Amino acid sequence: MDPASPGRADSADHLDVLVIGAGISGIAAGYHLQRLCPGKSYAILEARDATGGTWDLFRYPGLRSDSDLYTFGFSFRPWTGERSIADGASILSYLRETAAAYGIDRKIRFGHRVVAANWDSAAARWVLDLEVGPERRIQRLTCGFLSVCAGYYDYESGYLPNWPGTDRFRGRFVHPQAWPDDLDYAGKRVVVIGSGATAMTLVPAMAGQAAHVTMLQRSPTYVVALPARDRAAEWLRARLPERLALRLARWKNVALSILFYQYARRKPEAMTARILGGIRHQLGPDYDVATHFTPTYKPWDQRLCLVPDGDLFRAIRGGRASVETNAIETFTEAGLRLASGRNIPADIVVTATGLKLKMLGGLALSVDGAPVDPQRTWLYKGMMLSDVPNLAVAIGYTNASWTLKCELTAQYVCRLIRRMDARGDAWCMACRDGSEGEAPTIDFTSGYIERGRHLLPKQGTRRPWRLYQNYVLDVLTLRYGRVADGAMTFGRAGTPAADARRAA
Repeated sequence: MDPASPGRADSADHLDVLVIGAGISGIAAGYHLQRLCPGKSYAILEARDATGGTWDLFRYPGLRSDSDLYTFGFSFRPWTGERSIADGASILSYLRETAAAYGIDRKIRFGHRVVAANWDSAAARWVLDLEVGPERRIQRLTCGFLSVCAGYYDYESGYLPNWPGTDRFRGRFVHPQAWPDDLDYAGKRVVVIGSGATAMTLVPAMAGQAAHVTMLQRSPTYVVALPARDRAAEWLRARLPERLALRLARWKNVALSILFYQYARRKPEAMTARILGGIRHQLGPDYDVATHFTPTYKPWDQRLCLVPDGDLFRAIRGGRASVETNAIETFTEAGLRLASGRNIPADIVVTATGLKLKMLGGLALSVDGAPVDPQRTWLYKGMMLSDVPNLAVAIGYTNASWTLKCELTAQYVCRLIRRMDARGDAWCMACRDGSEGEAPTIDFTSGYIERGRHLLPKQGTRRPWRLYQNYVLDVLTLRYGRVADGAMTFGRAGTPAADARRAA
């Protein structure tokens, strides 16, 4: 599709800001645009037909958050539910109620999939080509600033390894990302393949009705049991005005998550001992914790899994669920055989084997007609791509709630827009001087990150090109730090972005 061929489009429209994605990040972007840039026109483009993003996509049993809702919820509309680790349906309702409460839902254009975006320096605007509706009608929109809030997961399909013998299996395969409405697992033997948050959620949820659920993993994951209800937050809410109590609860959990992460990174052996001690307390001294719950990596080399009220451990103690740690040799007609020679019978196999990454929702990005490959760019302040004008990407934290960083990104975009308006500039762009070293954007060894690392932008070794995964530092930098920090370049309409790159 040629971005310079307006005759191909069915309609033309221009807005000051376009937001891609109507999930958590998109709703946050809409709210802060309305509050901080009230004179700006904006719309949220959503490829699907409903708000909620990931929380609308996933429908598997037991779907829940793996972060507390006091930090996962929005700062401007605090979570007031009883459970701080909440189920997916409650979270989805919260997101939709928030969008409706602030009129953000009226700004959403459903069934609008952005397939290409080209920055036009002469006009200082983005030109977007979209496919609209089930018939995929071509439409063109333009905007001054583009905010990509589509996350980095591929919504089309999840990751599925190529196991031998799958064609022989007479049971049913199910991937959590495409959970069927008609799946009846009552009284059935279920094998859940995986050891991440999805598997940890599915096993106790299905164990209540299934004959037995086996969690089959190649290697263990760190698992921590936490109360589903935050007693400290409840104590605050009983004694203080609600808004103050909720704000204090949010900051309490922010501080605890930072302390927990820093302790794990600086004293990994001590943290490992504490986590494994908690698991032994849950499962008893005779359970083989060394085999099934002792990873070979350090805590927070991959994300920790939270199990509210120890529900996974209760299912194991009750005999309704079990864990196997081994490789799959082959599938058989009635189940699967492990490398150890052990056969596991199964009527249903749930492949909770992970996600696939997709940057920018899969859109083709270009600047003045020159294609931009995100993996060849550098991430500025964890939110902008080097040498790409007027574009922000919402990427949340890996060691804390996604929402925390995405709200900071939304607020920073508004700072940039207001600064440009005040000085008569039409665009801003982060430019590197090339002196900083290189580091992975997401410092995780999780399978989905390793498989998709080639798709991610690079990260530097120092600010502003490094994200420290620390909310307090980011608050200081993004809310109160200088916008014109030497790396950020500003310009007027008609000035090619390439000139700014050469000057830098």
